[in-house]
Amino acid sequence: MNSKLAISNDVTLDESEISISAIRAQGAGGQNVNKLATAIHLRFDIKNSSLPEFYKQRLMALKDQRITQDGIIVIKSQQYRSQEKNRQEAIARLIELIKSVAVSRKKRIPTKVPRAVDLKRREQKQRRGKIKTGRRKIQLDE
Repeated sequence: MNSKLAISNDVTLDESEISISAIRAQGAGGQNVNKLATAIHLRFDIKNSSLPEFYKQRLMALKDQRITQDGIIVIKSQQYRSQEKNRQEAIARLIELIKSVAVSRKKRIPTKVPRAVDLKRREQKQRRGKIKTGRRKIQLDE
């Protein structure tokens, strides 16, 4: 069962590159949790994958706790009681993570403060200063 996962129009990922193992889920759930291995532990090696170099570099540069120092993405899915649903969710989260690095952020152009706004701010400061000056004690010259 070597199917392809679509990342973008021209980038696909072979499912054989993803290592999936079933583990027992944590937390409450009664006998289902105690007996069945419904949680999914997904591992994906970035460096040895067929992803383009652009994706690999961006993924390695990400500050994400799911990516190890060795460049392996580890995703644990245990939301559902079904192993198949957890498997689908883990794969969907992997694809979402890979897609997130493909979007390049627009460079921010710093805007200049309008002259009228700056003048208004200065006038406000002067007005406030005059109010505070008016609160002082008046000293008489002797």
